[in-house]
Amino acid sequence: MRYLVAVDGSESSIESLDYAIDLASRTSGSLVVAYAVEPRVLVEGGEEAPTNAEVGQRIYTEDIEVAEERGEEVLDDASVRAEEAGVEVETALLYGDPVDSITDLADSEGVDGIVVGHRGLSDRVEGMVGSVAKGLIGHANVPVTVVK
Repeated sequence: MRYLVAVDGSESSIESLDYAIDLASRTSGSLVVAYAVEPRVLVEGGEEAPTNAEVGQRIYTEDIEVAEERGEEVLDDASVRAEEAGVEVETALLYGDPVDSITDLADSEGVDGIVVGHRGLSDRVEGMVGSVAKGLIGHANVPVTVVK
């Protein structure tokens, strides 16, 4: 069995990686660990969303190189985790919309399933199930396991 696990560095994605490693270990399977580079709009300062008057002063777009560096670090950490558990692992740095790029990779790699965390780094915006998890459930051609 071969599983694709989507990671973003959040606690939820680490839990999904651990679940996928355990699953691959039990099935003598392997993993493809993917990180989708999608520069984000970030809010500087404060825990609350900015008011309309503050928007221009507190929001900026993340640089693509910063997003790539973060992705490589997350993938390196995931790879080490899997290898230490004795699981064969490949990594993929993807670009664009996470739902589209992850489902495209799942199709091209012929994986048996996708594992994803229930909420990622944008959990302030989403409810109990994050937008990527919801999108994967609706668009993937293989079973999607959402780890809580």
